[in-house]
Parts: sequence; structure tokens; C-alpha cells
Amino acid sequence: MAKSYVQLQESEGHLLAATSRIYSAYLTNDLYTGDNETELMRKAIKEALQLADAIDAAVIADSEVE
Repeated sequence: MAKSYVQLQESEGHLLAATSRIYSAYLTNDLYTGDNETELMRKAIKEALQLADAIDAAVIADSEVE
């Protein structure tokens, strides 16, 4: 397997962490069929983004306060 170089922005890294936890939960329960990894990965990404959007709408970050 060829090596890849990846450099994520900080926010992308946080989303990757959330997504990987959601995806891991899918792979360890009844949603996993053995051949639906890509579908579950996309679902996890979508849900992590939805969580991020909900948090952004509900919370005022320190850098957003003037």
C-alpha cells in the first residue's frame, strides 16, 4: 500500500475524531452487515457534521464574542 500524506486543519481533525467514534459504534452493533462499511462511514460523516452545525448554532465560541 502506498503511503499518503494528509494534513488536516484543526476543525477537520475534530470532525474526524467525532466521525471515527460514531463509525466505530456502527461497526460494533447490528447496523453492520459486513459489506456496508462505505454507507456507514458516509452516515457517520453526515451525523458528525450535523452535530457540529447544531453545536455551532447553540453555542457562542470565545472567538465570536466581541
